[in-house]
Order: sequence, then C-alpha cells, then structure tokens
Amino acid sequence: MGFLDAILGRSKPVRPDLDQLFALPSASVTLQAAAGFEATGLGSVCFASVEGGAFARIQEEARALLDGSVEFNQDAYGYTWLLVRHPPEDVAGLVNDLHAVNTSLEEAGFGPQLLCSLVGFRDERQRSLALVYLYKRGTFYPFAPAQGAGEKRDNPLELQVRAMLGDDLTVEKDLARWFPVWGAPGL
Repeated sequence: MGFLDAILGRSKPVRPDLDQLFALPSASVTLQAAAGFEATGLGSVCFASVEGGAFARIQEEARALLDGSVEFNQDAYGYTWLLVRHPPEDVAGLVNDLHAVNTSLEEAGFGPQLLCSLVGFRDERQRSLALVYLYKRGTFYPFAPAQGAGEKRDNPLELQVRAMLGDDLTVEKDLARWFPVWGAPGL
C-alpha cells in the first residue's frame, strides 16, 4: 500500500482464501449443536455471467468435475448460480466440490467474476439459513430469510449465528456487506 493510499483511506483488497471454505464442516457441527440447524446438502457458487464459448466450457468442465451433479441457473440480476447437491450429512464432500468449482473458475481466469459461495441449512421449524462466503472479502456471513415474510430477513437469527460461529469462521464485520441472496439456489 502506498503513501497516497494510506492518506486517502484506501486499502489493498483482501486476497481470497478459498481454503477458508474447509471451515464449513466444523461450523456445521456448531450450528447443529447450538441452534438445531442441519445442512440441507445444497450449496452454490455465484459468479457474474460469462458470454459465449467460455461459459459453455465452464459448464462442461463443472459437469465433468462433479460427475454431472450440478445445475446452472441465472437469477433476475443476470448472475449465474451453480448448484451442487450432496447428501445432507456430507458437508465435507459438498465443501470439497464448492472449493473445486471456485478454484477451477479462478484458475481459468474468472476469479474477478466470482461473487460468493453458500451452503444451506434448515432447522426443525423449517427456517432457512445460508452461510455465505464473500469471495472478494475472504469472509463469511449468515443470511436468514424471515419465514413467510417475503423479502425480509431474520436479523436476530443472523446476529445469533454470527455470535455462535465467531470461533469457526472468519465472519464479515461490516454488516452492510451482508448482502441478501434472495432466491439463491441452495437456500
């Protein structure tokens, strides 16, 4: 970081550390023990859409890498979501696949298009929760849509989960960066 950057309050962007995804199985155990949330077996990777042949190549490589157990969706904002399915008890396998997809995209030069990855959870009251990894920040945050309330969040639950997982995950401190991921596959 240069002198002018320090004066103007700019900082170097955090380099993504995809290995942080490997902390999710431990966080999953904590969530289940402390709050009754169990993994759904669904996870996804979100990235800015890629045009033409490059996108088709990414799809084929992902399908080959994950033995075809992957789906691609596009959301209302034009972002592409890659959904991965595993048995709910196989959080480690799900995380390995999400890591492999992220790494493949990064190595293919699409790192700047990566936005986030998430793993879905649900409790006995059927409340949904996602642990979201922000690729460009190298941090996690909980996202909990309020049950039956449209596009409203369950903020108390999100803050409760943040407190629970502080020892398991690098949680994003800036709450303004806890972006909603409405309708995300895997949630």
